[in-house]
Amino acid sequence: MLKRLDIKNYVIIETLEIDFSGGMNIVTGETGAGKSIILGALNLILGARADSGSLVNKEKKCVIEGIFAPGTVKEIDSFLNSNDLDRLSEITIRREITANGKSRAFINDTPVNLPQLQQLSSLLVDLHQQFDTLQLGDTDFQVHVLDALAGNGKLLIQYQAAFAGWQQNKRQLEQLKEQQAQFNKESDYHQFQYDELNEAGFKENELEETDATLKLLENSEGIKSALARAYNELEEGEQPLVQQLKSILNTLNNYSNYHTSLPELINRLFSAQAELRDIAAELEHLSSTIHYDPEKIETLNERLSLGYKLQKKHGVQSTNELLTIQKALEEKLQEVLHIQEDIDALEATTLQQLKAVETLAETIAAARKKQVAPFEKKVAVLLTQVGMPNALLKVSFEKKPPGMNGADAVDFLFDANKSGSFKPVNKVASGGELSRLMLCIKSLVAERMNLPTLIFDEIDTGISGEAAKQVGIIMKELAASRQVICITHQPQIAGRADAHYFVYKEAAGSQVRTGIRQLDTDERIIAVAKMLSGEKPTAAALENAKEMVVSS
Repeated sequence: MLKRLDIKNYVIIETLEIDFSGGMNIVTGETGAGKSIILGALNLILGARADSGSLVNKEKKCVIEGIFAPGTVKEIDSFLNSNDLDRLSEITIRREITANGKSRAFINDTPVNLPQLQQLSSLLVDLHQQFDTLQLGDTDFQVHVLDALAGNGKLLIQYQAAFAGWQQNKRQLEQLKEQQAQFNKESDYHQFQYDELNEAGFKENELEETDATLKLLENSEGIKSALARAYNELEEGEQPLVQQLKSILNTLNNYSNYHTSLPELINRLFSAQAELRDIAAELEHLSSTIHYDPEKIETLNERLSLGYKLQKKHGVQSTNELLTIQKALEEKLQEVLHIQEDIDALEATTLQQLKAVETLAETIAAARKKQVAPFEKKVAVLLTQVGMPNALLKVSFEKKPPGMNGADAVDFLFDANKSGSFKPVNKVASGGELSRLMLCIKSLVAERMNLPTLIFDEIDTGISGEAAKQVGIIMKELAASRQVICITHQPQIAGRADAHYFVYKEAAGSQVRTGIRQLDTDERIIAVAKMLSGEKPTAAALENAKEMVVSS
């Protein structure tokens, strides 16, 4: 409920503070006194767009603040949690507007954006103005009305969970089928590429090793000649180095006992001689393994040419990169084989889920249909009470593909004159008719839909007498379990207030300001009497007003 509304520097309101009761709050006042201004200020904290032209004093900012008691509404807790906002015993919503038109919004002193403000305010306040009938023509609202009457709450939660699971798997199935179509589109090319690499049969580092072998073979004669020459110089020439070292060793050995450094040098020469002899043997062996082989050279060139061609085709530089591509292609071809299995399995799952969704939808639909006839009758009775005896409401009920709220297309059709011609309510009913129709519907479902604070702005326009009295009775019944705030010109409605607020204008120097005050019982009687008979109420009007106020 809205506990308090503070308004500062808005239109012709300098400062205004209103403490509302939890029951039926009635706001009255002369035309032009500022009732709509107060409602405009309330609209700002509900998320309406701001206008810097609304500021009284351009030197100060406009501040509108509403304090709400949220009660135990789960949706409010969920909103606060999902937006990282503190859960307090009261919710304070504040809107600030500067002279340059910039606006800021706060929930419990935490800055929020306009969509967040609008989302929370829709959970706290149900504002219904004359000609504001979009909700009544909204299919979701119409379905929610039948669900509230049918008590479908738990069943809907179960259905929506099943529907969400079905939709998730359905989307996954569509993605798999798109993936399969793409795979099929590319599979021939992938198969060709894979076959080409598979037939080549390259091994790890093969092309690099082939290139080295080919260079060796192409230079085999020069290498063999160099090896032979080196061996010859070491072992078989006119003066082989190995023999020369042997001769030097023999000469030095004759004098090894005469100098202390000679034995070490002799040992080093002996080691060098042995190393050179070993090198000569390896040179001879290496030479014996190298042969010029033109056929092998041709084979290796062909192999290398194939490898370089495939490297260029795939934009890589090594054998191992080619093998990586080959493996990736093989995996893609395997995916083509497995994806159909996944599709078949998921199709079976989604089919089972769809059957479960359809079964739940049928159960929900049956419960809704059961409420249609009683609902139509009750609305007809209430419409008669509020001065529309010839008006009828008819619920159109058709099957549609499953959606988040079931598989029913619900439409409220209206006939104002028992003509037998029913059309969608928002296309044929007048503003006043729609307002009273909405009041009747909300009064039937208020308990079960957990409606928030209900605010009615002059929805009683165009009615009087018994119709106005019945509107007052319905509103009073609504106010028994929730807060109702109503701006009215009808004494029959005003007389039923739990708290009556009077809006007035007063001069403040050269300016006019709007004020508001809560009336006591005697003031209420006078205010209602004036609404009955004019500025100077008669004794009969006062007596009538007293009866209205006291009996309420």
